[in-house]
Amino acid sequence: MEIGAMVIAVVGVAGTLGGALLTQRGAERAKRREIELLRDHEEMRDHLALRRACYADLNRDARQFTTALNRHLHVMRERAVEDADREALDEAKNAQRDRYSEAQMIAPDAVLGPASSVNHALSRVYGQVKRLERGTPEEGETMATVSRDQQEIWTLLREMRAAMRADLGVSDGGGSVSV
Repeated sequence: MEIGAMVIAVVGVAGTLGGALLTQRGAERAKRREIELLRDHEEMRDHLALRRACYADLNRDARQFTTALNRHLHVMRERAVEDADREALDEAKNAQRDRYSEAQMIAPDAVLGPASSVNHALSRVYGQVKRLERGTPEEGETMATVSRDQQEIWTLLREMRAAMRADLGVSDGGGSVSV
């Protein structure tokens, strides 16, 4: 009987220790999973913050470039363009170019498509403005056609902004948002 009691005691102690070990391992696994979920959540939050900042900067700089183009056209109608005017336009162009380059590395295709359309339209109108400024317009390029093309950029900006807002989850995708 002593051997039977001893076996029962050993099994009891082993069961108690084994149960504690299994409980500890389970708790460690649960803690690791919790840490992984927290890390994943933080990465998602950081990525969302990065996209939000990128989109805000791109939207601002694209709008400012569009406004600078409009201002430059007004200057061209009213007086001779000065170096300060050219510098202001080029600063706006460079800021937008930098933001667009950043967006190319961050934005998903659903946002990059409209952003690319804005970038191409801005570049096209900038080229037209510069040719008019130099007095070497291409066929059909006039102040009126360039002004019309510049005004059409606002529609593209609305589409880009809507795509950005949808990507950030701040828009229901319905209705239009004014410029």
